[in-house]
Amino acid sequence: MQSAIDFEQLVNAIGDAVIISDAGGSITLWNPASERMFGFTQSEALGKSLDLIIPERLRGRHWDGYHKTMATGETRYGNDVLRVPAVCKDGRALSIAFTVALLHSSQHEITGIVAVIRDETSRFQEDRLLRKRLAELEASARV
Repeated sequence: MQSAIDFEQLVNAIGDAVIISDAGGSITLWNPASERMFGFTQSEALGKSLDLIIPERLRGRHWDGYHKTMATGETRYGNDVLRVPAVCKDGRALSIAFTVALLHSSQHEITGIVAVIRDETSRFQEDRLLRKRLAELEASARV
């Protein structure tokens, strides 16, 4: 027999950031992993725009897609893992990977989006160094 799942405990215990935003893009859930990853406390993040963690240069494209998703009820990303830059409270750039899912009311209206986010900054930097080293080795082999 399966016991009831305590979703609040799950969201608070999980190592990945879990962020929920409402239909307008305001943050309504910010778990402890989000705080560790991005540096903003829950009280600093709740009610604020997702712009809090979106680099300024990417905000236009983000909001175009966000509002289209809210209007159509469809996301083109589905189960895809998205990899994008993000920014934390102290201004440091992060490389994040995340999945999104639409949240619906009992009347089947979209109420928001949940994102489950992992910091992949160190992996991204390692990959970049490996690609650079590979290019150097290939260049020296051609000589």
